[in-house]
Amino acid sequence: MTAAAQPGPVRVFLVDDHALFRSGVRAELAGAADRVEVVGEAGSVAEAVAGIGHYLPQVVLLDVHMPDGGGAEVLRRTRTEYPDVVFLALSVSDAAEDVIAVIRGGARGYVTKTISGRELADAVCQVAGGDPVFSPRLAGFVLDAFAQGPDSAPVSDPELDQLTPRERDVLRLLARGYAYKEIASELFISVKTVETHVSSVLRKTQLSNRYELSRWASDRRLV
Repeated sequence: MTAAAQPGPVRVFLVDDHALFRSGVRAELAGAADRVEVVGEAGSVAEAVAGIGHYLPQVVLLDVHMPDGGGAEVLRRTRTEYPDVVFLALSVSDAAEDVIAVIRGGARGYVTKTISGRELADAVCQVAGGDPVFSPRLAGFVLDAFAQGPDSAPVSDPELDQLTPRERDVLRLLARGYAYKEIASELFISVKTVETHVSSVLRKTQLSNRYELSRWASDRRLV
């Protein structure tokens, strides 16, 4: 099935497991209603697959990390059936492995959640028009990864691989000097959840404090 091009604003479907964030994106894009229209949203992979099939949007704004599989799973389950739907990843993560995974899965671009509403509307229109879009520092990841061929992949790091995607998000912000409260706000989770993730990372990496974690994250280019 295909999503036929239609006159008027670009039809957008929003996928993110945080309702508060989805509301914020809707509010930001409302300022560009002449160019972009959010026609539906989903908070899980299953809802996303069903919603894409129902609304046949032109562009899907896709979160990378969700509890039930994330953006890569949505792409896997929809790309073949809806080849004309364009996917633009919108994530708090700017890790190379996340960028590369969704681009390999079929996304046309990847922007981080620090983007402004106007910039996001611009990005949506660009990918709808056929152009790839990346936040500035992310394009280099894609170029580096595919320079050695389409099947090339980042070197696996066993210590890093043992962390969950959310633990990596917390670690990345922690290494940048964010306080627990700031991390909680950025990731739309509670301070208690942040503390739990940090404790888990410390246990898995066998480190003893946030300063050692910051150095560990820098060594793996997570910062």
